[in-house]
Amino acid sequence: MIEEFEEDLDESTSLQLWLSDLSTDSATRNLGAVLIGIGGMLGFIIGIMLISGNVSDILSGQVEQSGGTADVEGIVISELVSNSSGAEGISEIDVLLYDEDGIVIGSDSTDSGGRFSIEDVPRRSVKLEVAHPGNITVQVLLIPGDHSQITITLREGEPNPAEVLDMEGESYLRESVLIATIFAIFTLLTGLAGIFGGIEARKGISYKKTWGLAFLGLWSGGLMFVGPLFTLSGMGLVGLSRRQFYDVHSKED
Repeated sequence: MIEEFEEDLDESTSLQLWLSDLSTDSATRNLGAVLIGIGGMLGFIIGIMLISGNVSDILSGQVEQSGGTADVEGIVISELVSNSSGAEGISEIDVLLYDEDGIVIGSDSTDSGGRFSIEDVPRRSVKLEVAHPGNITVQVLLIPGDHSQITITLREGEPNPAEVLDMEGESYLRESVLIATIFAIFTLLTGLAGIFGGIEARKGISYKKTWGLAFLGLWSGGLMFVGPLFTLSGMGLVGLSRRQFYDVHSKED
């Protein structure tokens, strides 16, 4: 029993000595600085990629940068009746797309699931019309690219007068682009903070400033978990070597 206790004591002492050596070795702080800098750099690169990309194209997946066109996609379903029938896609329904002058600029027929797609439509006000015998005609006013999917419900009744749905004012694309842009800038700035955190750790002057910048760098999320993993590892090494920083060392003295 005494021998086991002495062995545990020796192991504990060896570990403490090893950690003590690491805490006084400048290589520990420098390695921590490099890891924090790498984590911040990954976040900074991701931020640059997000800002330089076409945010609206990323969000909608439809708008083309070159021609200012978009795809109009959606589904035509039947009306739900008594919660027992309907609400299913209708096939072979003609979908017409008119410009402001009433000229047909695109058309398609729904597939077996009721889906349709009209490609390369100019991004300006258009009217989508679905007419079928025995059902009320549905007309949708919209701007291509503002809606990823359009759902049209056919109800039984006289074709005229048509049911008009105005979707030109329902787009949240600008709000989505704004949010995505803010997120990209946030990623860029926090990644930049991580880079400066690594520089501060290398200087070894202010432990608080280093820790604060490294903490901000965590939020950049470079490559999902890879960047934060580098930053956390660096923060651990910097925390171990905190006595090497001028502000901590001078305070203890």
